[in-house]
Amino acid sequence: MKPKRILLVVVVLIVLLLVVPGVHAKVRTDGGGDMPFYARIAADEIFHTDDWAAIVFYRPPGCVPVGFNLLEFYDFDAFGCRPPTTDGFIIWEAEPWLSAPIQIKLHGLGAVPVWFVRWPELQGAVKDGVLTISELEEMQSLLIGSAGFYKETLHPTGGAQVPMIQFVAHGMLQDGRSFKVHATLASVGATNVHITFR
Repeated sequence: MKPKRILLVVVVLIVLLLVVPGVHAKVRTDGGGDMPFYARIAADEIFHTDDWAAIVFYRPPGCVPVGFNLLEFYDFDAFGCRPPTTDGFIIWEAEPWLSAPIQIKLHGLGAVPVWFVRWPELQGAVKDGVLTISELEEMQSLLIGSAGFYKETLHPTGGAQVPMIQFVAHGMLQDGRSFKVHATLASVGATNVHITFR
């Protein structure tokens, strides 16, 4: 090969090596707890056993708008509901907010609200596709807790893995008992939830 041609090939390889990693580079951003939702509950994503359902709040329940349907999950007005109860980081496929998040890791900031209601009662309440904070507050079986320990891992778009949510919460109920929740959602409808009170 002629020297000019070799030089051209080397230059092209260098350019490709510099450009390609930038296109596919994953980006980590901190502050993952400040997301546009109030609670870990959605129409197709309710974490429950046969007896109890657990609802983790990413925002103080007192600032959830009275008319907001919690089953819709996303609400950009949630950014005004402060302070968030979790923090963490997000790993993005490429440019933050312009590409899909491939992993979110959250941890509690000391007192993450976790509400429990009997699953049959909640199941009846969500049949119409609407669940408001007022409906939750009025449920006869409501137990209000605060998690001193909270960890969550979320793979929202799957990336190299299947979409998955996993969270663990330990804390105290207002009635003085302790609680533990271990929950995993591996795909829509495939949940594994353990809730204990002591």
